[in-house]
Amino acid sequence: MGDIRRRSVVALGVTGLVAPLALALTAAPAQSATNCTTQAGPYQKQVEKFLGRPVDGRQSAADCKAIKAFQDRNGITPDIGYAGPVTWAVMDLINQQKAVGKNPGKDGKCPVNKGRIACVNLTLQLSWIQDGRKLVYGPVPVRTGRKGYTTRTGLKKIYWRDLHHVSTLYNVPMPYSQFFDGGQAFHSVGLSMWNPPGSHGCVNMTTKDAQKYWSLLRTGDDVFVYGRKPGT
Repeated sequence: MGDIRRRSVVALGVTGLVAPLALALTAAPAQSATNCTTQAGPYQKQVEKFLGRPVDGRQSAADCKAIKAFQDRNGITPDIGYAGPVTWAVMDLINQQKAVGKNPGKDGKCPVNKGRIACVNLTLQLSWIQDGRKLVYGPVPVRTGRKGYTTRTGLKKIYWRDLHHVSTLYNVPMPYSQFFDGGQAFHSVGLSMWNPPGSHGCVNMTTKDAQKYWSLLRTGDDVFVYGRKPGT
């Protein structure tokens, strides 16, 4: 397995969402002593609506607290309660994922003539397992490759599984690894699925979902990856 292990190394990502460069590099707004900004962001109303706050476009202490809590849950930095492009991009993605409901294959992109297959929609950052037209599990949110480390598209097959894999390149654990394209694999991570900007190519999952994929998939099963992750 030495050669396979060398091919099967990939790390998870740990920092902020890739946003349009001009927006992502804007200066951080002034902060109060409590590390919470008093400034309304360019996506103030959209963020207020997402969080169930009064939609008035004006920043309040309660607004900032709610925004900051969302940022902390999802690893968005700086976590100062500012309704900026990165925070709104994550919220907008969550809205799009919820809109899919229990019909992730309605776009007809993932093959229905392969029997059991794991599908990955990079555009919506969703994955599911289907058998023909029958939904077997999901859809579930996933965290795929960031810019420069994009998860490769196309029809693949799971060629190796390692329950307790550790990346020898990045020295990070990759539990429930199921490799389908070189070092790219389904595996669990201890991060929010909306933690930006993404992985180094793997399809990150929650522990619960990675365990379920492990129980449902086998070596030789098909994987189909399509779409394009925003910002890549």
